[in-house]
Amino acid sequence: MKLILFTLFLVSGFLYTHAQENYDASLIPKELLQHASSVIRDQQMSVRVESLDNTIVQVKSAITVLNKNGDEDAEIVLEYDKSRVIKSVKGIILNEFGKPVTKFSEGDFENQSAWDGFSLFLDDKIKYYRPAFSQYPYTVVYEYEMKLKQSLDFPQWEPVPGYGVAVQKSSFTFTCAKDFNIRYKENNFHDNLVRSKNSALLNTYTWSVSNIKAAKIEPYRPYYKNVTPYVQVAPEKFRYFGLDGSFTDWKTLGKWEYDKLLASRTELSPETIEHMRDLTKDISDPKLKAKKIYEYMQGKTHYISVQVGIGGNQPFLASDVDKQNYGDCKALVNYTRALLKAVNIDSWYCVVESGSRYKVNLLSDFASMDQGNHIILCIPFKNDTTWADCTSQTIPFGYLGDFTDDRDVLACTPEGGKLIHTPKYTVEDDLEKRSAEFVIDANGGLSGNMKTIFFGTNFDSRDEIVNEPVKEQYKMIQKIYPINNMDIVGLDFKQDKSFKPFTTENIKLNARDYASLSDGKCFFMINSVNRIESPPNQVTNRQNDVYISRGFTDIDEITYTIPAGYRLEKVPLNITMDKPFGKFIATMELKGNLLTYKRKFQLIDGTYGKDTYQDLVDFFQDVVDADEYTVSLVKS
Repeated sequence: MKLILFTLFLVSGFLYTHAQENYDASLIPKELLQHASSVIRDQQMSVRVESLDNTIVQVKSAITVLNKNGDEDAEIVLEYDKSRVIKSVKGIILNEFGKPVTKFSEGDFENQSAWDGFSLFLDDKIKYYRPAFSQYPYTVVYEYEMKLKQSLDFPQWEPVPGYGVAVQKSSFTFTCAKDFNIRYKENNFHDNLVRSKNSALLNTYTWSVSNIKAAKIEPYRPYYKNVTPYVQVAPEKFRYFGLDGSFTDWKTLGKWEYDKLLASRTELSPETIEHMRDLTKDISDPKLKAKKIYEYMQGKTHYISVQVGIGGNQPFLASDVDKQNYGDCKALVNYTRALLKAVNIDSWYCVVESGSRYKVNLLSDFASMDQGNHIILCIPFKNDTTWADCTSQTIPFGYLGDFTDDRDVLACTPEGGKLIHTPKYTVEDDLEKRSAEFVIDANGGLSGNMKTIFFGTNFDSRDEIVNEPVKEQYKMIQKIYPINNMDIVGLDFKQDKSFKPFTTENIKLNARDYASLSDGKCFFMINSVNRIESPPNQVTNRQNDVYISRGFTDIDEITYTIPAGYRLEKVPLNITMDKPFGKFIATMELKGNLLTYKRKFQLIDGTYGKDTYQDLVDFFQDVVDADEYTVSLVKS
């Protein structure tokens, strides 16, 4: 056993050096353990531009995982393709005392395509390694080297890769020839950044940090890159898959993308051009023409993630999409542009950082190729700019949804790049409006009809149900609504795909034993369909501001016809709250045997001071209490 452990120590280079380092977990400074699931003990990242089409990236890292929440932090994920080549990768796992347990190399990595569930063709592949070790704490020490056959797109240095990660020390070195000019942006650094630059034969830029405490994982926390430090580097002149270029801002980067990656990709056959003109010949309104063509594209094509072409950044030829009927976001946007061009409608190819949880803007003061992960379409009609996501076969023309709304994006135009903002769905726009008429019979059974209309980003909230078989629809709806013993008698969906789209859901239902009737009394929960069941977790000594990414409004009105001869036994529900971050009203009224319940809940998006958090928790707790209100009736 001693011989095996000694052999494991004899790993060359960085691993050998770091094996001599004492990574006993007990040596981690106690102040770095607070809120941490893992601690980066030492990380060194270097980027070396050896020529315009040869960049070397080296990463050497040692990270201690403190508990199961930190396991993901120790995963090693390497993306590669024909332009990104893995030269070497190896590592070693140490136990809590810093003693070696096992080593690993490239052969121990899983290998797969960077598949998102749709892809047919993908240049991108992934090698990943997940340490199979569960005796906490443990330390993973590794190094890898990659060769990039370009000088446009460099990896970012993120010394703190997310919440819950502390850093003992981390450094980043960027080396290039003296005539290779760069721009860089330092984000969210305070007093813990050290930088240096020398001017020998090469230009070398070095950044380093040490002893950074973990950012606390808290409910309603900001996007991590808004609070954790990172450095971005972008070149002025570059070569990318044989294409030379230069940029200093979004205008010049967008101009290069348009000229080199897009301009030559929109040719269509004369037959297709003629078909587009014939399809829209009876439509005079340009926006309605564009809608007709968009719907034609939706019906003809389907989305796959292709990611081939120049570095995954150049779309398929429009003529190829026209023949093959599929494409990724780039290809489908480019194809739609070509179809619109056939009827003399201009449109812009737009780069966006997509995501539903956070709205992430492209940085207004720093242009770089590493921002943005999705492509959408902008059609700049006069006084009526319209947007479209071309990857869905079902969403309406002009609808973006929560994946790409309300953020700065790059429009690539013939005149150059422009940062423009996608539409925002307001608190009032994101509306879920529900009305129901229920009857409670003498046995406590519930029956009736319920109608819900989904507006704004809620429009597609039932998309995963709409196209399912009826039996599956019933099962899925039963999981959504918290009505015990619910039996769906009828279910119908309608989607209005006008320029202000909405989805309507109609349900006819029964539920036995909904109310409890005994000894001349009747009890039932008044909010039968739309409850908040728990408030956010309590947090002491909150670190982060409160960030509410998306506001919305829920309006519910339910009438219950109750058995005759009952009256209210306790004070009726009547609550009103008005806070900067939310509003809530819930009331009930009994007239004869008709009980009317009204509820309005609003959550207002924005950033609020961390001292607001307890008020937010209390607000939600009051909503939870109101939503759990039980009606108590007694025989007159």
